[in-house]
Amino acid sequence: MKVDANDLRTNETDDRGRIYLGTEYANKRVTVAVVEVESDRPDEDELAAAYREASESAASLGKEWDETSDEAWSGLDE
Repeated sequence: MKVDANDLRTNETDDRGRIYLGTEYANKRVTVAVVEVESDRPDEDELAAAYREASESAASLGKEWDETSDEAWSGLDE
C-alpha cells in the first residue's frame, strides 16, 4: 500500500490515548497507522541521569557546608 505524504495527519491523543478523527469519518471504516510516537515526558534514562546529577550535586553541597560550618564554629572559639 502506498501512502502519499500529503495524506498524513498529526493528531494528539487525550489523556486516555484516544484521537478524535472528525465527523467526516462517521460511519466509515478507517484504518489508522501509528508512524511515530512522541512523548512530552522525559524518558526513564533522562530521569535517572537527572537524579544522579542532583544526588552528586547535593553530596558536593553537603561537603562544602560541613567545611564552612566547621570554619564558622572554629571562628567562634577565637
